[in-house]
Amino acid sequence: MGFIKNLKEEIEIIRERDPAIHSSMEVFLYPSFKVMLHYRLAHKLYLGKHYFLARYISQRAVRKTGIEIHPGAQIGKGFFIDHGHGVIIGETAIIGDNVTLYQGVTLGGTGKEHGKRHPTIGNNVMISAGAKVLGSFKIGDNSKIGAGSVVLSEVPENSTVVGVPGRVVKRYNKALPQDTLNQTDLPDPVREDIANLQKSNSELTTRLLELEDELRLIKKEKS
Repeated sequence: MGFIKNLKEEIEIIRERDPAIHSSMEVFLYPSFKVMLHYRLAHKLYLGKHYFLARYISQRAVRKTGIEIHPGAQIGKGFFIDHGHGVIIGETAIIGDNVTLYQGVTLGGTGKEHGKRHPTIGNNVMISAGAKVLGSFKIGDNSKIGAGSVVLSEVPENSTVVGVPGRVVKRYNKALPQDTLNQTDLPDPVREDIANLQKSNSELTTRLLELEDELRLIKKEKS
C-alpha cells in the first residue's frame, strides 16, 4: 500500500501544479514523475548502505530524465520539478515539504566544504529556472528564488531573492508557491537602483538651479 499511496501522491502533485496536464495518464510521461520513483527506491538503498545499487538506479534516472538527484539527498512531501531537464541535487541537500524547482536549478556545493556541503531548502519554497544555490546554508520557509539567481548565503524565511549574487529584495510575501508560481513578476533591483539614481540626480539638478537663482538675486541686490 505504501507504494500505491506514494504513486497517487506524485500524480496529485503534478496535476495540481502543472496546468498543461489534462489526464492522470499524462503524468506517467513526466520526467519529474519518473525521477521521483527512481529516487525513492535509490534513497532506500542508500540508507541501507547499498551505495553502488543506489547510484546505479539514480544514474539510470539521469539518462532517462536529464534530472540528477543524488540518492543521499533528503526530500520531503509535495516535491515537484517542472520541466526538470538539467536539475541537479547534491548528496547532502535537504528539501522540505511542498517545494517546487524549475529547469536548470542546481542545489550544489562550493567544492571547498566537507560533511554537509549542500543547501537546506525550507518548506513552501519555489526556485525558478536556472537558479543556483551553492553551499551549506538554509533557504527559509515560504521563500522564492528568481530565475538565474546565484545564491551563496542564507536566505531568511518569507523572502524573495534575485540577482548574481542573489540578494533579498522582498520580505514577508507569505503566499505559498503553489498559489503563486509566477517566475516573472519579481522585483528588479537594478532597475530600482537606476530609478533611484535618476530621481536623486533630478533633485540635485533642481536644487542646483535654485541655488544659482538665489546667487544671482544676491549679486543683483549688492550691485
